[in-house]
Amino acid sequence: MKYYIIAGEASGDLHASNLMKALKEADKNADFRFWGGELMNSVGGTLVKHYKDLAFMGFAEVLMNIRTILGNINFCKKDIAQYNPDVIVFIDYPGFNMRIAKWARKQGFRTHYYISPQLWAWKENRIKAIKRDIDHMYVILPFEKDFYEKKHHYPVDFVGHPLIDAIAQLPVVDELEFRKKYQLDPKKPIIALLPGSRKQEIRKMLSVMLEMPHHFPNYQFVIAGAPGQEREFYTPFLKDSNINLIQNKTYHLLSVATAALVTSGTATLETALFKVPEIVCYKGNWISYQIARRIITLKYISLVNLVMDKEVVTELIQGDLNRKRLKTELEKLLTSEKREQIFLDYHELEKELGGQGASKKTAELIVKRCKNHE
Repeated sequence: MKYYIIAGEASGDLHASNLMKALKEADKNADFRFWGGELMNSVGGTLVKHYKDLAFMGFAEVLMNIRTILGNINFCKKDIAQYNPDVIVFIDYPGFNMRIAKWARKQGFRTHYYISPQLWAWKENRIKAIKRDIDHMYVILPFEKDFYEKKHHYPVDFVGHPLIDAIAQLPVVDELEFRKKYQLDPKKPIIALLPGSRKQEIRKMLSVMLEMPHHFPNYQFVIAGAPGQEREFYTPFLKDSNINLIQNKTYHLLSVATAALVTSGTATLETALFKVPEIVCYKGNWISYQIARRIITLKYISLVNLVMDKEVVTELIQGDLNRKRLKTELEKLLTSEKREQIFLDYHELEKELGGQGASKKTAELIVKRCKNHE
Protein backbone atom coordinates (compact mmCIF):
# COMPACT_ATOMS: atom_id res chain seq x y z
CA MET A 1 0.00 0.00 0.00
CA LYS A 2 0.97 3.64 -0.44
CA TYR A 3 1.39 5.78 2.68
CA TYR A 4 1.60 9.57 2.71
CA ILE A 5 2.98 10.69 6.10
CA ILE A 6 3.23 14.27 7.40
CA ALA A 7 5.53 15.10 10.34
CA GLY A 8 6.45 18.75 10.87
CA GLU A 9 8.90 18.63 13.80
CA ALA A 10 11.99 16.77 15.03
CA SER A 11 9.98 14.66 17.50
CA GLY A 12 7.53 13.79 14.71
CA ASP A 13 10.44 12.69 12.52
CA LEU A 14 11.61 10.31 15.28
CA HIS A 15 8.21 8.76 15.97
CA ALA A 16 7.22 8.62 12.29
CA SER A 17 10.48 6.83 11.40
CA ASN A 18 9.73 4.12 13.96
CA LEU A 19 6.16 3.87 12.67
CA MET A 20 7.48 3.46 9.11
CA LYS A 21 9.76 0.60 10.21
CA ALA A 22 6.75 -1.09 11.83
CA LEU A 23 4.60 -0.49 8.72
CA LYS A 24 7.25 -2.23 6.60
CA GLU A 25 6.99 -5.22 8.93
CA ALA A 26 3.19 -5.27 8.74
CA ASP A 27 3.02 -4.52 5.00
CA LYS A 28 5.85 -5.89 2.85
CA ASN A 29 4.70 -3.71 -0.07
CA ALA A 30 4.69 -0.44 1.91
CA ASP A 31 5.63 2.58 -0.20
CA PHE A 32 6.25 5.92 1.52
CA ARG A 33 6.05 9.55 0.49
CA PHE A 34 6.47 11.97 3.37
CA TRP A 35 7.19 15.32 4.98
CA GLY A 36 9.75 14.84 7.74
CA GLY A 37 13.48 14.61 8.29
CA GLU A 38 16.64 12.49 8.18
CA LEU A 39 15.30 9.70 10.37
CA MET A 40 12.30 9.09 8.13
CA ASN A 41 14.53 9.39 5.07
CA SER A 42 16.82 6.67 6.44
CA VAL A 43 13.88 4.21 6.46
CA GLY A 44 13.24 4.75 2.75
CA GLY A 45 10.73 6.36 0.46
CA THR A 46 10.51 9.89 -0.93
CA LEU A 47 11.13 12.96 1.27
CA VAL A 48 8.98 15.77 -0.11
CA LYS A 49 9.82 18.56 2.35
CA HIS A 50 12.09 18.76 5.40
CA TYR A 51 10.50 19.80 8.69
CA LYS A 52 13.19 22.50 9.10
CA ASP A 53 11.53 24.37 6.23
CA LEU A 54 8.21 24.33 8.10
CA ALA A 55 9.28 25.67 11.51
CA PHE A 56 7.42 28.95 12.06
CA MET A 57 6.88 29.58 15.76
CA GLY A 58 4.87 32.39 17.35
CA PHE A 59 2.17 34.72 16.09
CA ALA A 60 4.50 37.31 14.51
CA GLU A 61 6.65 34.75 12.68
CA VAL A 62 3.58 33.00 11.29
CA LEU A 63 2.22 36.32 9.99
CA MET A 64 5.53 37.22 8.38
CA ASN A 65 5.67 33.86 6.60
CA ILE A 66 1.98 33.43 5.79
CA ARG A 67 2.56 33.25 2.02
CA THR A 68 5.11 30.46 2.47
CA ILE A 69 2.78 28.56 4.82
CA LEU A 70 -0.19 28.84 2.45
CA GLY A 71 2.08 27.84 -0.43
CA ASN A 72 3.16 24.71 1.49
CA ILE A 73 -0.47 23.78 2.17
CA ASN A 74 -1.42 24.12 -1.52
CA PHE A 75 1.67 22.22 -2.62
CA CYS A 76 0.91 19.42 -0.14
CA LYS A 77 -2.64 19.01 -1.47
CA LYS A 78 -1.42 18.77 -5.07
CA ASP A 79 1.32 16.33 -4.09
CA ILE A 80 -1.14 14.05 -2.27
CA ALA A 81 -3.55 14.12 -5.20
CA GLN A 82 -0.76 13.18 -7.61
CA TYR A 83 0.58 10.36 -5.38
CA ASN A 84 -2.95 9.07 -4.61
CA PRO A 85 -2.08 7.20 -1.39
CA ASP A 86 -4.12 4.42 0.21
CA VAL A 87 -3.94 6.33 3.50
CA ILE A 88 -2.63 9.63 4.87
CA VAL A 89 -1.00 9.42 8.31
CA PHE A 90 -0.75 12.69 10.24
CA ILE A 91 1.85 12.93 13.02
CA ASP A 92 0.95 15.61 15.62
CA TYR A 93 1.69 19.11 14.05
CA PRO A 94 -2.01 20.15 14.16
CA GLY A 95 -1.90 23.67 12.68
CA PHE A 96 -0.84 22.27 9.31
CA ASN A 97 -2.19 18.73 9.50
CA MET A 98 -5.77 19.64 10.40
CA ARG A 99 -5.98 21.89 7.31
CA ILE A 100 -4.79 19.06 5.08
CA ALA A 101 -7.13 16.58 6.79
CA LYS A 102 -10.17 18.76 6.08
CA TRP A 103 -9.31 18.82 2.37
CA ALA A 104 -8.29 15.14 2.26
CA ARG A 105 -11.52 13.90 3.78
CA LYS A 106 -13.54 15.78 1.12
CA GLN A 107 -11.39 14.13 -1.57
CA GLY A 108 -12.18 10.69 -0.17
CA PHE A 109 -8.73 9.83 1.24
CA ARG A 110 -8.42 7.73 4.40
CA THR A 111 -7.18 9.91 7.28
CA HIS A 112 -5.35 8.38 10.25
CA TYR A 113 -3.83 10.53 13.03
CA TYR A 114 -0.94 9.28 15.21
CA ILE A 115 -0.07 11.38 18.29
CA SER A 116 -3.09 13.54 19.02
CA PRO A 117 -3.04 17.33 19.13
CA GLN A 118 -3.20 18.37 22.80
CA LEU A 119 -6.85 19.37 22.74
CA TRP A 120 -7.11 18.62 26.45
CA ALA A 121 -4.72 21.52 27.14
CA TRP A 122 -6.18 24.13 24.80
CA LYS A 123 -8.18 24.58 21.59
CA GLU A 124 -10.68 21.93 22.72
CA ASN A 125 -13.06 23.19 20.04
CA ARG A 126 -10.85 21.39 17.50
CA ILE A 127 -12.72 18.23 18.49
CA LYS A 128 -15.41 19.12 15.91
CA ALA A 129 -12.81 19.05 13.13
CA ILE A 130 -11.26 15.81 14.46
CA LYS A 131 -14.68 14.09 14.44
CA ARG A 132 -15.43 15.39 10.94
CA ASP A 133 -12.07 14.85 9.25
CA ILE A 134 -10.20 11.98 10.97
CA ASP A 135 -11.17 8.34 10.39
CA HIS A 136 -8.97 6.92 13.17
CA MET A 137 -7.03 8.53 16.02
CA TYR A 138 -4.12 6.80 17.83
CA VAL A 139 -3.37 8.43 21.20
CA ILE A 140 -0.19 8.05 23.27
CA LEU A 141 -1.27 9.29 26.72
CA PRO A 142 -3.68 7.20 28.80
CA PHE A 143 -5.90 10.11 29.89
CA GLU A 144 -6.44 11.09 26.23
CA LYS A 145 -8.61 7.99 25.71
CA ASP A 146 -11.03 9.14 28.43
CA PHE A 147 -10.91 12.69 27.09
CA TYR A 148 -12.00 11.61 23.62
CA GLU A 149 -14.33 8.74 24.47
CA LYS A 150 -16.01 9.79 27.72
CA LYS A 151 -16.08 13.53 27.24
CA HIS A 152 -16.53 13.76 23.46
CA HIS A 153 -17.91 10.34 22.45
CA TYR A 154 -15.25 9.82 19.80
CA PRO A 155 -13.59 6.35 19.79
CA VAL A 156 -9.77 6.30 19.75
CA ASP A 157 -7.00 3.72 20.25
CA PHE A 158 -4.52 4.12 23.11
CA VAL A 159 -1.32 2.57 21.74
CA GLY A 160 1.24 3.55 24.40
CA HIS A 161 3.96 6.19 24.24
CA PRO A 162 6.53 5.92 21.42
CA LEU A 163 9.26 7.47 23.58
CA ILE A 164 9.48 4.18 25.46
CA ASP A 165 10.37 2.43 22.19
CA ALA A 166 12.78 5.18 21.13
CA ILE A 167 14.66 5.05 24.44
CA ALA A 168 14.72 1.23 24.54
CA GLN A 169 16.46 1.18 21.13
CA LEU A 170 19.36 3.35 22.30
CA PRO A 171 22.78 1.74 22.81
CA VAL A 172 24.07 1.63 26.38
CA VAL A 173 26.30 4.63 27.14
CA ASP A 174 29.71 3.94 28.66
CA GLU A 175 29.78 6.60 31.39
CA LEU A 176 33.58 6.68 31.75
CA GLU A 177 34.04 7.13 28.00
CA PHE A 178 31.28 9.77 27.90
CA ARG A 179 32.90 11.81 30.68
CA LYS A 180 36.30 11.51 29.04
CA LYS A 181 35.02 12.50 25.58
CA TYR A 182 33.33 15.68 26.85
CA GLN A 183 36.04 16.55 29.39
CA LEU A 184 33.77 16.13 32.41
CA ASP A 185 35.02 15.55 35.93
CA PRO A 186 35.44 11.77 36.28
CA LYS A 187 34.03 11.70 39.83
CA LYS A 188 31.50 14.49 40.40
CA PRO A 189 27.83 13.49 39.89
CA ILE A 190 26.15 15.26 36.96
CA ILE A 191 23.15 17.57 37.18
CA ALA A 192 21.69 18.02 33.69
CA LEU A 193 20.19 21.36 32.65
CA LEU A 194 17.52 21.16 29.94
CA PRO A 195 16.51 24.80 29.38
CA GLY A 196 14.36 24.27 26.26
CA SER A 197 14.87 24.77 22.55
CA ARG A 198 13.99 28.40 21.73
CA LYS A 199 16.35 31.31 22.39
CA GLN A 200 13.94 33.36 24.51
CA GLU A 201 12.99 30.31 26.57
CA ILE A 202 16.61 29.25 27.06
CA ARG A 203 17.68 32.71 28.27
CA LYS A 204 14.91 32.86 30.86
CA MET A 205 15.43 29.35 32.21
CA LEU A 206 19.23 29.30 32.22
CA SER A 207 19.44 32.63 34.07
CA VAL A 208 17.81 30.94 37.08
CA MET A 209 19.26 27.45 36.63
CA LEU A 210 22.81 28.82 36.56
CA GLU A 211 22.40 30.32 40.01
CA MET A 212 22.68 26.77 41.38
CA PRO A 213 26.27 25.58 40.65
CA HIS A 214 28.02 27.60 43.37
CA HIS A 215 25.51 26.22 45.93
CA PHE A 216 26.38 22.64 44.93
CA PRO A 217 30.18 22.50 44.50
CA ASN A 218 30.26 18.69 44.80
CA TYR A 219 28.26 18.35 41.60
CA GLN A 220 28.95 19.35 38.00
CA PHE A 221 26.29 21.04 35.89
CA VAL A 222 25.95 20.24 32.19
CA ILE A 223 23.72 22.12 29.73
CA ALA A 224 21.98 20.01 27.10
CA GLY A 225 22.36 22.13 23.95
CA ALA A 226 19.25 22.25 21.74
CA PRO A 227 19.64 20.83 18.19
CA GLY A 228 18.63 24.11 16.52
CA GLN A 229 21.02 26.38 18.46
CA GLU A 230 24.66 27.15 17.68
CA ARG A 231 27.32 26.71 20.36
CA GLU A 232 28.07 30.45 20.21
CA PHE A 233 24.60 31.21 21.58
CA TYR A 234 25.50 29.42 24.84
CA THR A 235 28.98 30.97 25.23
CA PRO A 236 27.87 33.78 27.63
CA PHE A 237 26.45 31.12 29.97
CA LEU A 238 29.72 29.15 30.22
CA LYS A 239 31.80 31.56 32.32
CA ASP A 240 31.58 29.38 35.44
CA SER A 241 34.23 26.64 35.38
CA ASN A 242 31.65 24.23 36.81
CA ILE A 243 29.42 24.56 33.71
CA ASN A 244 29.75 22.41 30.60
CA LEU A 245 27.76 22.30 27.36
CA ILE A 246 27.05 19.16 25.35
CA GLN A 247 25.08 19.56 22.13
CA ASN A 248 22.76 17.08 20.41
CA LYS A 249 23.38 14.37 23.03
CA THR A 250 20.51 14.96 25.45
CA TYR A 251 19.60 11.27 25.77
CA HIS A 252 23.24 10.33 26.40
CA LEU A 253 23.47 13.05 29.04
CA LEU A 254 20.29 11.92 30.79
CA SER A 255 21.54 8.34 30.87
CA VAL A 256 24.45 9.42 33.11
CA ALA A 257 22.79 12.23 35.11
CA THR A 258 22.02 12.12 38.84
CA ALA A 259 19.34 14.85 38.66
CA ALA A 260 17.96 17.37 36.18
CA LEU A 261 16.40 20.82 35.96
CA VAL A 262 14.00 20.69 33.01
CA THR A 263 11.92 23.25 31.16
CA SER A 264 8.29 22.17 30.84
CA GLY A 265 7.54 20.16 27.70
CA THR A 266 8.17 16.67 26.31
CA ALA A 267 11.61 16.76 27.96
CA THR A 268 9.95 16.28 31.37
CA LEU A 269 8.63 12.90 30.22
CA GLU A 270 11.91 11.95 28.52
CA THR A 271 13.79 12.71 31.75
CA ALA A 272 11.37 10.56 33.76
CA LEU A 273 11.73 7.64 31.34
CA PHE A 274 15.50 7.81 31.85
CA LYS A 275 14.71 7.53 35.59
CA VAL A 276 16.37 10.86 36.42
CA PRO A 277 14.82 12.79 39.35
CA GLU A 278 13.89 16.24 38.09
CA ILE A 279 12.49 19.67 38.88
CA VAL A 280 10.21 21.10 36.21
CA CYS A 281 10.80 24.79 35.48
CA TYR A 282 8.77 27.35 33.59
CA LYS A 283 8.91 31.13 33.38
CA GLY A 284 7.41 33.08 30.48
CA ASN A 285 6.47 36.60 29.49
CA TRP A 286 4.15 37.95 32.22
CA ILE A 287 1.34 38.90 29.83
CA SER A 288 1.57 35.58 27.92
CA TYR A 289 1.52 33.70 31.23
CA GLN A 290 -1.60 35.55 32.44
CA ILE A 291 -3.37 34.76 29.15
CA ALA A 292 -2.28 31.10 29.30
CA ARG A 293 -3.54 30.77 32.87
CA ARG A 294 -6.99 31.75 31.73
CA ILE A 295 -7.01 29.51 28.64
CA ILE A 296 -5.36 26.42 30.10
CA THR A 297 -7.08 24.97 33.16
CA LEU A 298 -4.88 21.93 33.84
CA LYS A 299 -3.80 21.01 37.37
CA TYR A 300 -0.18 20.48 36.28
CA ILE A 301 2.09 21.59 33.44
CA SER A 302 4.37 18.53 33.24
CA LEU A 303 3.33 15.37 31.42
CA VAL A 304 4.73 13.30 34.29
CA ASN A 305 2.26 14.76 36.79
CA LEU A 306 -0.59 14.87 34.27
CA VAL A 307 -0.29 11.17 33.47
CA MET A 308 0.00 10.19 37.15
CA ASP A 309 -2.64 12.74 38.23
CA LYS A 310 -0.54 13.73 41.23
CA GLU A 311 2.63 15.70 41.94
CA VAL A 312 5.41 13.23 41.26
CA VAL A 313 7.92 15.95 40.34
CA THR A 314 8.03 19.49 41.70
CA GLU A 315 6.87 22.21 39.31
CA LEU A 316 8.30 25.71 39.78
CA ILE A 317 6.22 28.06 37.65
CA GLN A 318 6.66 31.79 37.03
CA GLY A 319 7.26 33.52 40.40
CA ASP A 320 8.05 30.22 42.13
CA LEU A 321 11.01 29.75 39.82
CA ASN A 322 13.54 31.72 41.85
CA ARG A 323 16.98 31.04 43.34
CA LYS A 324 15.74 30.29 46.87
CA ARG A 325 12.98 27.82 45.88
CA LEU A 326 15.12 26.11 43.26
CA LYS A 327 17.98 25.61 45.74
CA THR A 328 15.61 24.18 48.37
CA GLU A 329 13.94 21.79 45.93
CA LEU A 330 17.25 20.65 44.43
CA GLU A 331 18.59 19.87 47.92
CA LYS A 332 15.49 17.70 48.50
CA LEU A 333 15.94 16.00 45.14
CA LEU A 334 19.44 14.89 46.06
CA THR A 335 18.39 13.25 49.36
CA SER A 336 17.69 9.51 49.41
CA GLU A 337 14.09 9.69 50.74
CA LYS A 338 12.81 12.00 47.99
CA ARG A 339 14.71 10.14 45.29
CA GLU A 340 13.38 6.73 46.33
CA GLN A 341 9.78 7.94 46.09
CA ILE A 342 10.40 9.45 42.65
CA PHE A 343 11.90 6.18 41.37
CA LEU A 344 8.84 4.25 42.59
CA ASP A 345 6.53 6.75 40.87
CA TYR A 346 8.59 6.60 37.65
CA HIS A 347 8.12 2.82 37.60
CA GLU A 348 4.35 3.27 37.86
CA LEU A 349 4.48 6.01 35.19
CA GLU A 350 6.03 3.65 32.65
CA LYS A 351 3.29 1.08 33.31
CA GLU A 352 0.62 3.77 32.88
CA LEU A 353 2.16 4.70 29.53
CA GLY A 354 1.55 1.20 28.22
CA GLY A 355 5.07 -0.20 27.96
CA GLN A 356 6.83 -0.87 24.66
CA GLY A 357 5.23 -1.41 21.26
CA ALA A 358 3.44 1.85 20.34
CA SER A 359 4.78 1.87 16.77
CA LYS A 360 3.99 -1.83 16.20
CA LYS A 361 0.43 -1.54 17.56
CA THR A 362 -0.29 1.56 15.48
CA ALA A 363 1.16 0.09 12.28
CA GLU A 364 -0.84 -3.13 12.63
CA LEU A 365 -4.07 -1.19 13.22
CA ILE A 366 -3.47 1.07 10.21
CA VAL A 367 -2.72 -1.86 7.87
CA LYS A 368 -5.64 -3.94 9.14
CA ARG A 369 -8.13 -1.07 8.79
CA CYS A 370 -6.95 -0.11 5.31
CA LYS A 371 -7.16 -3.71 4.11
CA ASN A 372 -10.64 -4.02 5.61
CA HIS A 373 -11.63 -0.66 4.09
CA GLU A 374 -12.52 0.80 7.52
